[in-house]
Amino acid sequence: MRYPEKVEKAIIIKREIQRLNFDNMVQQLYSAAGSFPDKRTGKNLTYSIEDVAMGAFSVFFTQSPSFLAFQKAMEKTKGKSNAQTMFGMNKIPCDNHIRDILDEVDPSHVFPIFSNIFSGIKKSGILDTFRCINDNILIALDGTQYFSSNTIHCENCSTKKHRNGKITYFHSAITPVVVVPGNEKVISLEPEFVTPQDGHTKQDCENAAAKRWLRQYGPVYKGLKATVLGDDLYSRQPLCEAILKEGLNFILVCKPGSLF
Repeated sequence: MRYPEKVEKAIIIKREIQRLNFDNMVQQLYSAAGSFPDKRTGKNLTYSIEDVAMGAFSVFFTQSPSFLAFQKAMEKTKGKSNAQTMFGMNKIPCDNHIRDILDEVDPSHVFPIFSNIFSGIKKSGILDTFRCINDNILIALDGTQYFSSNTIHCENCSTKKHRNGKITYFHSAITPVVVVPGNEKVISLEPEFVTPQDGHTKQDCENAAAKRWLRQYGPVYKGLKATVLGDDLYSRQPLCEAILKEGLNFILVCKPGSLF
């Protein structure tokens, strides 16, 4: 076999592996969606809970807010759509219907998928390409705000009071990812939400959420030789001790003013 033919064959094999991995991920999500709580009763079941979940996933996967509308048009003109062939959807729900149904679903229902995907990445050897300092994997902790409003709020909102008396209501989460210098791709791990905790009168914060994440997932990643990365917000003694307690290393930014 000539060299160009070998390269072409290798590319084809790689694409086939990627397709199989993607199909496996879609199947896992589809199966998990079957256990989602569904508030609908009676005959209001035009779309299955699986179609609703896959509809939401397809929009985020393609990074296209108009994806579902385009797929509906494609189905109308061609009789089939990518939403069906790629994501296994039977019927395509609208955006508002997806929001209405999935707002009731606790995010923890999809957490097992993170673990399954990570296991697949580990078995495939891809995780080893993310090793760097002392053969460690680097887990970057950082918070992200995904909702903010001065009027709309719920009992799980965090709040920020301004000098003018106004209140900003918001939701945020810790989103740990495995990173490596020189690679723009990351491996997403289970998130931890910043939300009021039972029995606590003090407002929840990123540091408290980071400690909860370490308690739950530290034992999982301890055996993989992991180093936790974080900005100045995390460079406090209690959190450093929590990281070491779980058998992990850390590299945290610490500004001079944070020492006092």
